Amino acid sequence: MTDAANDSRKPVRTIVVGTRQSALALTQTGQVIEALEAICREHDLPYRFEIRKIVTKGDKILDVTLSKVGGKGLFVKEIEQALMDGDIDMAVHSMKDVPHELQAGMMIGAVPKRVDPRDALITNGIATIAELPQGAKVGTSSLRRSCQIKRLRPDCQVEWIRGNIDSRIRKLETEGFDAILLAMAGLQRMGWEDRAAAAIPTEECVPAVGQGALGIECREEDEQVRELLAFYSHRETVLAVTAERTFLGVLNGGCQVPIGAYATVDGEDITLTGMVGKPDGSVILKRTSTGTDPVELGRQLAALLGEDGAERILAEVRG
Repeated sequence: MTDAANDSRKPVRTIVVGTRQSALALTQTGQVIEALEAICREHDLPYRFEIRKIVTKGDKILDVTLSKVGGKGLFVKEIEQALMDGDIDMAVHSMKDVPHELQAGMMIGAVPKRVDPRDALITNGIATIAELPQGAKVGTSSLRRSCQIKRLRPDCQVEWIRGNIDSRIRKLETEGFDAILLAMAGLQRMGWEDRAAAAIPTEECVPAVGQGALGIECREEDEQVRELLAFYSHRETVLAVTAERTFLGVLNGGCQVPIGAYATVDGEDITLTGMVGKPDGSVILKRTSTGTDPVELGRQLAALLGEDGAERILAEVRG
């Protein structure tokens, strides 16, 4: 990486950035570093950046669905440990992978502007879920996507697929799938938007909490990195993701339960939609509320869905 500042009178600090080693993770980390380098030039900050690749538990276990691997932070824990140990100075995460509760002394220093939060339908020429053939074979690694697709099309046969974004797309050809469901954000960051037959409307498939957003984690005590990352956060995305993550935290959700939330921001108003469903799609609870405080809004919506029966569904799924 190039030096963030050319003023030789200032000592240049190398900031080590931790990331997963998948093509998507490295691509989005490179994009983060480019943005931070531009910030450094604009504000005359003497930093340069170095990438450190880290293998996570979620990367190692590819033959089991995420819901069965269990636990939270499958794609985060090892990277966060490196941050705690001082081996790296910041970590780039997909926000949907970050548990609601961070380790002590850690913080999300920046949430940059979100890209497309919707799910993507990958097919061989079929434009919508409604047009899939009867009994279509659909691949996904997400209980949330599976639940909502089964609600829309109970006849579809959902099968679990794991692996990097490119290997999952290849399975459309090699394993006879009629459709693959992925996040539009990953395709967008890789420059592969044209591989999506369509983006699925959020009204049909509520996104995962934080989908389309990145979270840049750092140590609370690192004032230099915190100062740098403060320039990088995007207000509307921070508000939206805070509401979604609060909703998730109150319901104690994770990859083992079908749960989603998506917020939009219009001026001071935040509109949050949340969903909780049974894995087979037989029941999906969904509510939308509007407020101005993202934490209070997330709590209120979780309470409303709880009254509708969300906690009972989540307890059954966990059981």
